[in-house]
Amino acid sequence: MPQPESVAESSRSLQEIIKDERLDEAQAWLEERPPHVIADELARMGGAGAGVAFRLLDKDRALSVFEELDPVGQQQILAGLRDRSVLELVERMDPDDRVRMLREMPAKVARRVLAGLSPQKRWVTSALLGYPEDSVGRYMTPEVVALPQDLTVGQALETVREKGADAETVYTLPVVDAGRRLTGVVELRELVLNPPDMMVADLVVSEPTTVYATEPAEEAARLMGETNDLNLPVVDSEGRLVGLLTFDDAAEVIEEADTEDFARQAGTAPWAGHYMAASVWRLARYRAVWLSLLLVAATLTVGVTRAFEATLEQVAALALFIPMLIGAGGNAGAQAATACVRALAVGEVRGSDLLKVVWREFRVGLLLGSLLAVVGLAVGTLFASADIAVTVGITLVLICGWAATVGGTMPLLAKRLGIDPAVVSAPMVTTFVDTTGLVIYFLAAKAVLGV
Repeated sequence: MPQPESVAESSRSLQEIIKDERLDEAQAWLEERPPHVIADELARMGGAGAGVAFRLLDKDRALSVFEELDPVGQQQILAGLRDRSVLELVERMDPDDRVRMLREMPAKVARRVLAGLSPQKRWVTSALLGYPEDSVGRYMTPEVVALPQDLTVGQALETVREKGADAETVYTLPVVDAGRRLTGVVELRELVLNPPDMMVADLVVSEPTTVYATEPAEEAARLMGETNDLNLPVVDSEGRLVGLLTFDDAAEVIEEADTEDFARQAGTAPWAGHYMAASVWRLARYRAVWLSLLLVAATLTVGVTRAFEATLEQVAALALFIPMLIGAGGNAGAQAATACVRALAVGEVRGSDLLKVVWREFRVGLLLGSLLAVVGLAVGTLFASADIAVTVGITLVLICGWAATVGGTMPLLAKRLGIDPAVVSAPMVTTFVDTTGLVIYFLAAKAVLGV
């Protein structure tokens, strides 16, 4: 039947089509998909296949797709293009996107690309590259329509028409004085809806939320989430307008930060690029270091068990409950650590809240431990004796209280020491709680059983 065949053809991936060297079909596939879908497919493909598919796009569509890719995917595409094509593509990129791509390139390649840009593009790009790594200045767009404060609405709209094509956004329009110091902002909507002879000064929001170009980009991006601003004016130390942080760039900053945090919370090194395009060796390499460190740390539990070997010999049934207890403690600690890392990231918790968090998580842990102790008493009685059941119940209360306290405290302490809180999150907390939990268990057994 022809219909099933057409359905099958339409469901084929771009990678399969390029592999079969059916370029007409590939071009049709590309014409039917939006830029973000094409970018995802190219990132999955990687290598020469992605380069072949990219060259089938017309110039305007190619730029849209290229800017949807992350810096790793962009470099893979550039590697398959001739020098002139590379320079033409990079020249047409938005300055902030160009900077992020150059940042990820080898220094020698980045210098060659930068040298090939037009003087104006090279100056703007170099200015952005001059800001600190991961600062707002690296992510903002300097291509802004700034309005003098003495314009009428009609004059302001005319200015937007003249300069808007070269700006990344015109929804938020900064208003500046003669020295380019920011005096406020006005939304395009307000200009469109008000009479042409009305003064822009009458519509200006005079105290907008602003950030300095040298501030951390993640903090600025999360501030935008709190204030619900579409664009955030960026100023220098003297209050002069230098650019705008747009909502799409802010979303990218948060995505990068969250991706990095998720990786560290899972006990792996953060890495860039598409998961499906990464080799097995590369994935293993990024995970191996952390797994090795955690394995070494976990040997402490062997030492604790050896230290209490005599206790285990007298009451062998105690060994039955070790996996259950350290599992409960590790899970309680991981839950607390994840909650606190997230609260730190969104600004709900500050470093000064350390004692409050300790007291809060300790009580949460005791409550959870008391609930689990009921189950522990039943399991202990079923598989061992009443005395051991009481030991297990007491240990669950103490371990959960301790684990939640540790899990809530370690990210805050890391923040105070200038360490990324995600680094000391779930895997690290779990390993530490496993070791100390065994000590709590055996000490409780000595107290209850007298061994």
